[in-house]
Amino acid sequence: MCLEPTKKTVILTMAETEQQSGSTPEDEAHEVTDSVTFMVPKKEISMVPDMGKWKRSQAYADYMGFVLTLNEGVKGKKLTSEYKVSETVEKLLGLLGTLDRWINETPPVDQPSRFGNKAYRTWFSKLDQEAEALVAAMLPADRCAAAPEIAVYLKESVGNATRIDYGTGHEAAFAAFLCCLCKVGALRSDDQLAIVFLVFNRYLEVMRKLQKTYRMEPAGSQGVWGLDDFQFLPFIWGSSQFVDHPTLEPRHFIVERVVNEHHQDFMFLECIKFINEMKTGPFAEHSNQLWNISAVASWSKVNQGLIRMYKAECMEKFPVIQHFKFGSLLSIQPGKP
Repeated sequence: MCLEPTKKTVILTMAETEQQSGSTPEDEAHEVTDSVTFMVPKKEISMVPDMGKWKRSQAYADYMGFVLTLNEGVKGKKLTSEYKVSETVEKLLGLLGTLDRWINETPPVDQPSRFGNKAYRTWFSKLDQEAEALVAAMLPADRCAAAPEIAVYLKESVGNATRIDYGTGHEAAFAAFLCCLCKVGALRSDDQLAIVFLVFNRYLEVMRKLQKTYRMEPAGSQGVWGLDDFQFLPFIWGSSQFVDHPTLEPRHFIVERVVNEHHQDFMFLECIKFINEMKTGPFAEHSNQLWNISAVASWSKVNQGLIRMYKAECMEKFPVIQHFKFGSLLSIQPGKP
């Protein structure tokens, strides 16, 4: 959502927000940041009882609002559909291309341990050094002061350099990064489809390449009882793409022929394709949760169920949220009524 739900905690579609407030999402975004002093985000959730503070925070309302608005925006649309590609979107694709190129320039090293190749740390150090400059290039001239704040979310979005792992908390940091770009007006309301179909999809490609190249461990994986070792958001947005599809039902995504024929149109099937490439054995055994989801009657029920599951298993879990960082754009302060 390139929209800023500070005045309303109720999540509305773009059109409704614009009709009711009389201002565009960009106006609201600027309204917020004009009076804000940017700051380097820091951790605020250090103990389990702090989770209440997170769920009441403006950051939680803004983040979930962003995820749900994009979920609404991609409903019933294919990856190959037509949409506007703005200059900022082009720049973001260039940034992700740079991260991809750095992987090619940083091959895995020989080491006794099979997982967690230490060359990842060399790759990460490049991003650590360059992130602020990369982000500054995305921002409107009058928003350059936001670069140090927003760059933190970019660095948090690619995995952990100490543990050489990656999980849904890192994925959430990338969504937070995109949310912040919306809040400073770099991304606009008409970028919605490009945010998911181009930028987030390209991000997933780079993350899969990182995971494969450096044999990254899943962070906080629940094994076969989790939805996926690494990702969650593409299953939410991907299931929304399928809502009201005339022929493809949830039971079809476990059929290999369907995956091979349609994965270029649907994010959900791209995820299934990657799982099938990375895992061996019966699907019901290595991906039990997804197997169960294939029995759900409709894609709208799948979508609603995944949103509930995302809140419960990711957004409301201390091991994930303890790493989330809060600044001026995604604030720990209580949400405004």
